[in-house]
Amino acid sequence: MQIDSHQHFWRLERGDYGWLTPALAAIHRDFGPDDLAPILARHEIAKTILVQAAPTVAESEFMLALAERTPFVAGVVGWVDFTAPDAPDVIARLAANRLLVGLRPMVHDIADPKWLLRPDLAPAVAAMVAHDLVFDALVRPRHLSALRAFIERFPSLAVVVDHGAKPEIASRVEASWRTDLRAIAANNHVVCKLSGLITEAAPDWRPDHVLPYIDRLLQLFGPGRLLWGSDWPVVNLAGGYDVWWALTSEALQDLTHEQRAAILGGNAARVYLGRSRGVA
Repeated sequence: MQIDSHQHFWRLERGDYGWLTPALAAIHRDFGPDDLAPILARHEIAKTILVQAAPTVAESEFMLALAERTPFVAGVVGWVDFTAPDAPDVIARLAANRLLVGLRPMVHDIADPKWLLRPDLAPAVAAMVAHDLVFDALVRPRHLSALRAFIERFPSLAVVVDHGAKPEIASRVEASWRTDLRAIAANNHVVCKLSGLITEAAPDWRPDHVLPYIDRLLQLFGPGRLLWGSDWPVVNLAGGYDVWWALTSEALQDLTHEQRAAILGGNAARVYLGRSRGVA
């Protein structure tokens, strides 16, 4: 079963997508299940993981309600304020819906690069572990040293690194990203999403600009710890779903059938849906 491990829906009238401005013309409109369904059918993708796009609990509730009536959505990665005193209670309430499979603070938009080191995150993390939820790490290269410490501090927390940690492909700055991500990949319980890379490339990107980064992620995490995701509809800013699918298909062509199947669905099923609260 092929699974898109990272996609979004949004409804602009909800008003909590602060980053989604008219300047992003290609994606500044509503996107819902009816928009994605034909694309999934074209690529024979059976299920998706729906990921938060706004830093509000209200959006998490919106996504869970949408997922309940969308058969192809197998799980939701939501949001809570990890530093709020009532975070454990909010997590428990959201986790009562078994479609919730993870949570994602929008670390890449937080000014403090050491936010992940805050001691007051511990109660929220403990609640995540108690409810068997996955932590999606939306980070940039400057956050990787803090993410490494965070992972070591909470070894029982399942962690997924989103978008390969957003390497600076446009400026070809790779060395520190590669070094820091190697240290994180040394933790065998950490996995990484093969997603979001072409939107980090220059507007005139070519496949040879991006393929080395895919190869590097394969070297660091191996086929057993990479999860393919589209980052749709954000991917429309850099070519679209079909372009990203074609590029990753090229990058994975020398792998075995079993290895490709793991990246394109098996790993996501294990990480998000194979847990004690996962949805079959």
